[in-house]
Amino acid sequence: MGPTASGKTRLAIQLAQALNGEIISVDSALVYRGMDIGTAKPSLEERAGVPHHLVDVLDPAESFSTGQFRQQALRLMAEITGRGRMPLLVGGTMLYFNALFNGLAELPEADEAMRRQIDAEAISLGWAALHEELTRVDPQAGLRIHPNDPQRIQRALEVYRLTGVTLSEWCSRGRSEPPPFNIIRFIVAPANRPVLHETIRKRFLSMLDQGLVEEVLTLYRRGDLHQNLPSIRAVGYRQVWAYLSGQLDYPQMVERGIIATRQFAKRQFTWLRREESATRFLSEDPQLLENVHRKILGLIARI
Repeated sequence: MGPTASGKTRLAIQLAQALNGEIISVDSALVYRGMDIGTAKPSLEERAGVPHHLVDVLDPAESFSTGQFRQQALRLMAEITGRGRMPLLVGGTMLYFNALFNGLAELPEADEAMRRQIDAEAISLGWAALHEELTRVDPQAGLRIHPNDPQRIQRALEVYRLTGVTLSEWCSRGRSEPPPFNIIRFIVAPANRPVLHETIRKRFLSMLDQGLVEEVLTLYRRGDLHQNLPSIRAVGYRQVWAYLSGQLDYPQMVERGIIATRQFAKRQFTWLRREESATRFLSEDPQLLENVHRKILGLIARI
């Protein structure tokens, strides 16, 4: 686990090579095909022959729920261990990690008609107004869900409007069983937050140089995608989409893309602070691979 731009991908590939492992992506954007530059998706060459799972499995028009992630991750973990190999779960979508570790409440199925209604209200009223509504009906969810997280605002309101029961109440009713695996948790993050902010800035500018605008333009021209889809709401894609639709000029897009990525990293750090059982490593450690590898082997020996 770790914040964006902390060096997780490269470390994971090196560990997978050392441990005879396969990587399961824990990233809500890497699942989408045709979204490579803005997600920092490793190329086939960068994957160095290591099998990667839950990468390029969906069209950007589709949705991928936390429940679907948990179900598929558990299936893949069983298949990989059945082959005598080591599953490495790698990413920064903390909601997915939380669902995997702690289980999920049994929530009602998604309702596309209700989601379209909420999306229409968001267009006319703004997500801030919908977040205020959520806070009125479900204060716990209102505090937990960030006002700039439309996907989770939508889901919380959808559950309440469909059932008359708040999302917080549903979550208190019980969760699915914990995973039947010994899970070793690691966090990789830089020691210095300003250094990460500068890395984020340079990486976003590099993505633009690599053709991020052209990548999003290909999606924009399809005609069947819109800015309320989970794929297009991904950090970076949302800002470039707003630029292409005339809502932002180029300098505004660049500034907001960098700011949004830094805010995303801040939310990730908030999640990571709760992971008291995880072993923490510094991204800038020159012996990072050796230290993590040694720690894994030591912990495995005790299981």
